[in-house]
Amino acid sequence: MNKPEILIIDDEPQIRKLLQIALESNDMRVRQASTGTEGLHMATAHTPDLILLDIGLPDHSGHEVLRQLRQWCSRPIVMLSVQDGEQDIVQALDNGATDYLSKPFRTGELLARIRSCLRRGEVGTTDAIFTFGDLQMDLEAHTVKRAGAVIKLTSTEYNLLSLFVRNEGKVLTHRHILREVWGIGYQTETQYLRVFVAQLRKKLEQDPTRPKHIITESGVGYRFC
Repeated sequence: MNKPEILIIDDEPQIRKLLQIALESNDMRVRQASTGTEGLHMATAHTPDLILLDIGLPDHSGHEVLRQLRQWCSRPIVMLSVQDGEQDIVQALDNGATDYLSKPFRTGELLARIRSCLRRGEVGTTDAIFTFGDLQMDLEAHTVKRAGAVIKLTSTEYNLLSLFVRNEGKVLTHRHILREVWGIGYQTETQYLRVFVAQLRKKLEQDPTRPKHIITESGVGYRFC
């Protein structure tokens, strides 16, 4: 199997070195760029399997680099942001970023996020049956079961769960979820989302107060695991 190639676009040499060591020690190939312009050139010349893109770059903002990449690149793009960059994270995810990591990050989390993104890139979009724990969702039959027993969901609950399952491991922003499930006119109605997430957790989670599947990403949205 070929080693996945990761392109790092970050202006901090110590961050690039840390990432290079972590990735190469886990059987990945690494290319580095210190500016947005250099990163765009490298991504065009050597299409990577995944891009780690810092939001704060010296020549172009990470958002602008993301916008240009998404004009032609469908590969996973993980944004790197400082801890207090919540609005930056939301904007990046809404504009097509696959995931994000807040600095400083743990190596284990970094590798887990990268592996998850690479797996999603390999899985076809025609899969109809998803299994998570003792739960199973069949998108063709429109059923959700636990240990073979059907769980009754409303149409909205089903549509919400379907969106989560089809984006397993990916952070979905409040705005994105509301637009996809309720429509463009509901993108700010976060109370709808809180109510329906709570209802889903009651029906799906063993302990709704400590969810293992529908995970809250504080201030950003939700991640389905």
